[in-house]
Amino acid sequence: MDFEGKIISRDVSQLLWEMEKTVGTAESCTGGRIAETIMGVPGASKYFKGGIICYVNEVKENLLGVSHELMEEKTAVCEEVAVEMVKGACQTLNVDYAVAATGLAGPGGGSKEIPVGTIWLAVGNAERTITTKILEDHGRDINIAIATNTAMQMLRDFLIEENKEVEAAES
Repeated sequence: MDFEGKIISRDVSQLLWEMEKTVGTAESCTGGRIAETIMGVPGASKYFKGGIICYVNEVKENLLGVSHELMEEKTAVCEEVAVEMVKGACQTLNVDYAVAATGLAGPGGGSKEIPVGTIWLAVGNAERTITTKILEDHGRDINIAIATNTAMQMLRDFLIEENKEVEAAES
């Protein structure tokens, strides 16, 4: 994990500790790297419940409840699938928040419509989810690293916003 990744992971850790909330992951193309980054901070067992590596559509459907029809219509590499992965992870893992990644890390598997390097990331909870799309191909390892770092930044920003909302409601 690079230096920036460690700082973001510590920020996420501190926020989850302070908020007394839990998080889990649902990862396809990142293969567990986001989970590894979250649990790389000592004390992560207080807030990180686990992750589901859902590399194939069957696992997305059976464990996360992602719609078969949706994946047939739009493929697994779309914003809607990433959102359903977050909601499914929140339910299956019984966590407050989840992070999801679905895409094509490469080197193969891309098409004209969905080129290699296309990765959808989602962060949220059962009520609200934010997403982003990565469209850069720098080779498999770098694609996965970019997706992991971006997902962690999204998680940190989402938690900061959630924490501000809680503090505002309490005052």
